[in-house]
Amino acid sequence: MADLIVKSTVKDALDDTNVSADFYEALDDEVAELLDDAARRAEANDRKTVQPRDL
Repeated sequence: MADLIVKSTVKDALDDTNVSADFYEALDDEVAELLDDAARRAEANDRKTVQPRDL
């Protein structure tokens, strides 16, 4: 699967905090799971459009 997050943006958002290399992969996995769950909720409600309420 393609990277869903932008490493430099994550690093910038965390300001002066150090970020381990494996954090990005774990975060990317969490985002992928969140998106899959949202898509399932939309489909369960007979919609093809994912909306904020699906999060």
